[in-house]
Amino acid sequence: MVDKRAPAHTVDTTVQAYLHETLGIAPQVQAWLGAGKLPYFLQDAYDVRELKLLDRQILLAIDKRPDKPGLANVRGQMDKLRQLAGMPVVYVTGTLASYERKRLIEQKVPFLVPGNQLYLPDLGIDMREYFRKPPAAPDTALSPATQAMLITVLLRHPWRTEWQPAEVVGELGYTAMTLSRAVKELTAAGIATLRTEGRARWLHTERTAAETWERAKPLLRSPIKRRFWARPVPKWKQPHVKLAGLSALARHSMLSEPQWPVYAVSPAQWKIATQAGIETLPEPLPGACEWELWHYSPALIPNSDTVDPLSLTLSLQGNPDERVQLALDELKGRFPW
Repeated sequence: MVDKRAPAHTVDTTVQAYLHETLGIAPQVQAWLGAGKLPYFLQDAYDVRELKLLDRQILLAIDKRPDKPGLANVRGQMDKLRQLAGMPVVYVTGTLASYERKRLIEQKVPFLVPGNQLYLPDLGIDMREYFRKPPAAPDTALSPATQAMLITVLLRHPWRTEWQPAEVVGELGYTAMTLSRAVKELTAAGIATLRTEGRARWLHTERTAAETWERAKPLLRSPIKRRFWARPVPKWKQPHVKLAGLSALARHSMLSEPQWPVYAVSPAQWKIATQAGIETLPEPLPGACEWELWHYSPALIPNSDTVDPLSLTLSLQGNPDERVQLALDELKGRFPW
């Protein structure tokens, strides 16, 4: 990642290493001689470097401000720099949120996030070719209710190799129809076997909790239905809203807190919030939080400030940031086995 406080030669090395890793080339990044003639607002905002990439001379506008401006300003500044320099310009920054990445792509603004993302439309290069994609959910993925039930069982300590699914479904507030479907899915997937005793049904496994988790992981998916920005409203009283995403991960690892707090809500909680007048936003304006709408309840651990570690892992497993992946490795120490 680009550290805006790092000296120019360090940033040059970081960019060179990333281009070599993604494109198999090692271009020489150097100072651009025309930087001193730029308007002061551009000199204050960017370190401008020059390199030859795929037989084309281009400029890198490395954002050195502690806080990124609105994306509309970035596009205007890149257009101005391109006009003054007479060559293509690539915006370089240390991080981009998903909505920022989408906005820049919509505006056809070339950008580079060393270690993560690359988008150079003028050169026919799309970032999706070069950064890690989240694994696709298999066709046999468990339904959200079945996943919630299995994770609830895995979170219990001590681990029990046999449990009554009716008890777990009752805790989660699901119906008898959901119970039947969950039993069928878990047995069909080979995660557990069914044993009946009179009218009672039991699910049984010979595996440990860790082995059951590893067996089930290919069938599990992110609990997040969608993400959005919103400001809380005073009349919406939700004491059980859980920290999620990078906010939750920061509580359980050495990862720094994100700039905007992240919370998870269930469909029922979100319905109450919308009735209370919560307002969704197109981008993170002052006072906003990032919200995740989950397929199932984020409160599988009722007395915790954060979502459970297993669902949190699933929600972030496709994140391409190496720091996040290292923090997820730390999070494994929070698993109940």
